Amino acid sequence: MEYNSSNFLLETIVPSEELIVSRTDLKGVITYVNDTFAQISGYEANELLGQSHNVVRHPDMPKAVFQDLWNELQTKGKWSGYVKNLRKDQGYYWVYAEISGVYKDDKLIEYKSIRTPMSFEKKVEYQVKYDQLKLTSGELIRHVSYSPYKK
Repeated sequence: MEYNSSNFLLETIVPSEELIVSRTDLKGVITYVNDTFAQISGYEANELLGQSHNVVRHPDMPKAVFQDLWNELQTKGKWSGYVKNLRKDQGYYWVYAEISGVYKDDKLIEYKSIRTPMSFEKKVEYQVKYDQLKLTSGELIRHVSYSPYKK
């Protein structure tokens, strides 16, 4: 089994009373973010606008999850699932994401995503699932080393 190495990364907890909201064009380029998204991701809102939503894609996420996401959006017009996102400072945060198409005059014009916090148990469950999915597809799994805190 081959691993990528990594330093310890800190998790940012999404507050239970907050919603993370964004909109993208049909190619996944960010056109709107709410203040919560900017704050949790560690970016300024203006840094996110015009960027591909991939800017917050964490390397622990299997490619197959995003293939499924785009397939579901194109065939059913919506997708939901658990996602580990990457912060600007290389930390991370987990969310439950619901993505759907936005239509005007019966024409798909953009996507909106609403993300909410998830339980610790779900985080562990999905980290294990995603590691297994990456292994079966031949992707590398990152090995996170935990170093003792030194003053």
